[in-house]
Amino acid sequence: MRGTIIVIGAFAAALLFSTSAWVQQLPAIKSTTVDLPAGDRMFPGGSSADAINNNCLACHSADMVLNQPALPRATWEAEVRKMINVYRAPIDESDVASIVAYLVKTKGED
Repeated sequence: MRGTIIVIGAFAAALLFSTSAWVQQLPAIKSTTVDLPAGDRMFPGGSSADAINNNCLACHSADMVLNQPALPRATWEAEVRKMINVYRAPIDESDVASIVAYLVKTKGED
């Protein structure tokens, strides 16, 4: 019995000491710097842009949205709904029509 315990102990010790050969070196972590565009620009249009300025600038810059291709109303509506339903944007239902109207007026497809 004692011999069995010694053999098991020796086997366990051999496993523990040999594991250092199995451990891989962790990759070096490098810092990365990213220059983002200035985000202080608002959507132009005065009061007609209030809904989009109040809801969309929390996640998007005005430049990012205004550089999108011209899209039909149904596509802009779907994009706004996607922001609400998929990305959980806290957009009040009463602002949806104003946001879509602004997008169609500014970036709508003829």
